[in-house]
Amino acid sequence: MLDIATAYNKYGFLGNEFLTWIWYLVETDQDMTALSNSKDPVTFEIGNSISLENNLGDKSKEKITIKGDQAGLEEGTTALKKGACVTDINLICRIGEEEYKFSIKGESFNITGLKTPTIDTSASEDEIEGLIIEKTFLIMKVVNVIDTLFLKFIEKRISDDWNTSDLKGIRDWIQS
Repeated sequence: MLDIATAYNKYGFLGNEFLTWIWYLVETDQDMTALSNSKDPVTFEIGNSISLENNLGDKSKEKITIKGDQAGLEEGTTALKKGACVTDINLICRIGEEEYKFSIKGESFNITGLKTPTIDTSASEDEIEGLIIEKTFLIMKVVNVIDTLFLKFIEKRISDDWNTSDLKGIRDWIQS
């Protein structure tokens, strides 16, 4: 059995590749609803920040961070062409009529700054338990979508045709 440090060093790249794959899916208008096995329509768009990192081989790293609501992603695609991967991305996820905003880190899969759809907080003290359950349901809804997408990514990543289909599509997208 691998200890945590060994597993992290061996498989740490998967989170960054997953976020890069998500960006590819968003930019190429892939069907997120089918990939996430959701009953409700699921769409993603890139939010207001994205960070990429490129290991330069001599133990140095190049980090690119793009922030701002109207920021262009040209620098990010240039970094991808140089071999960078997404390390942190801000996403807007719509599940049906509900909108979720959050950031996710590739290294740890930490979801930060999660904003769920608003719920009616004008309830009495007796209904607080219901509000907590509803908020927890909303959080679990978006986490389940991310988990399902990661499972689909892993299934594709370990498949025999990863290099000829998915990776080729990503490389074509980066070069275009």
